[in-house]
Amino acid sequence: EVQLVESGGGLVQAGGSLRLSCKVSGFTFDGYAIGWFRQAPGKEREGVSSFCSSDGNTYYADSVKGRFTISSDNAKNTVYLQMNSLKPEDTAVYYCAAVGPVGGWGFYPPSSYDYWGQGTQVTVSS
Repeated sequence: EVQLVESGGGLVQAGGSLRLSCKVSGFTFDGYAIGWFRQAPGKEREGVSSFCSSDGNTYYADSVKGRFTISSDNAKNTVYLQMNSLKPEDTAVYYCAAVGPVGGWGFYPPSSYDYWGQGTQVTVSS
């Protein structure tokens, strides 16, 4: 059974940092793509970042480029999202998602992913 479990969310002041984790079970990273998404109240779910183990490429939304970094620890089957210089507009529930196996990946919408975690709340105060 495939499971994704996010953790690391919380309340932080603007300018602060958080690191989200997405622990994956039920499959190994090889050949899978992992994406981070977020959804603020009243808004659609939007892509934040994605990573594909097949080609090692990473992708970021323009709104987080230079501030967020996606990385993985294959030994721990965990993908991370390091979030620096956080802004109040980054406040949302953050989700990780997976799809695979894939030969390559890009920055695709939520409908492209097969598996989802339950989400973790990130709140940035001004």
